[in-house]
Amino acid sequence: MPNRQGCRLPPRPLLGRGADDYGSGRRPGLERREATPIPHVGIDEKRFGRGHDYITVLTDIDGSRVLDVAPERTQAAAEAVLQTPTVDQRQQVVAVAADMHPAYAHAVANQTPNAELVHDKFHVAKHLGEAVDQVRRAENKALQAEDDDRLKGTRQLWLFNKANLSPQQRRRFMAIRQNGLKTARAWAIKEEFRWFWRYVYPMSAEGFFAQWYAWGVRCRLRPVIKVVKMLKRHLPHLLSYFRHRITNATSEGFNSVIQALKYAARGFRSFENYRTRILFFCGKADLRPRLPCHGNT
Repeated sequence: MPNRQGCRLPPRPLLGRGADDYGSGRRPGLERREATPIPHVGIDEKRFGRGHDYITVLTDIDGSRVLDVAPERTQAAAEAVLQTPTVDQRQQVVAVAADMHPAYAHAVANQTPNAELVHDKFHVAKHLGEAVDQVRRAENKALQAEDDDRLKGTRQLWLFNKANLSPQQRRRFMAIRQNGLKTARAWAIKEEFRWFWRYVYPMSAEGFFAQWYAWGVRCRLRPVIKVVKMLKRHLPHLLSYFRHRITNATSEGFNSVIQALKYAARGFRSFENYRTRILFFCGKADLRPRLPCHGNT
């Protein structure tokens, strides 16, 4: 399992330093990394700045480190970060964890031709959770029009893990689930899919998916049906999980540091400065400037 402690929140004094304190540029530091095989990598997006600004992050899953960062979440950005490893390293990549963004699939095919795409299960859970929330919002609006507040203030109950609910929240949740609400039906479909990831063999998981799909596609809940059909289209890359057992959990573990650096980056002159800090704290790259040695010219 990858070491998720590979990137730690830096002390506040370090957050305030200028980019020059972390090295004189990213390429020399990246070139000094060991050219060891990187069999499993992950591509993920992080929000940067305001609005809909994003960055694309490439991680070494087994090495628990950030390999590179690029602005935006486009195919060009994904291809740019995938070009950070050497040609030999890219040839040796066997699997890439990513969400279902088409740009990532094209980039993986172009830059890591021997790798199998593995759709990240955390992003799958996010899509299902968003579908449940859409059903809840629509149903809550309809119920409140009839002075029925059963779903008011229940968003967390449907999206959070039951283990994280307080005893009072659990009692309320159990009562609501037994009322025959559409939201409860959507939630049950979402929760049932958790079993998919527990199978050992792809064939068994595929059999489970067929039964789950038949249930989900007939549920008469449009947001849920949309996600169920999307997962059907991407089923081959869901089943590849059982051959490689990788996720973007490593990337998720970097979130707190990247967020802290983002807030400190408000005064940065360029994206490159922000990128340099991420590589310094999360990349395990030697970004120290080279010093002249005695006898060298």
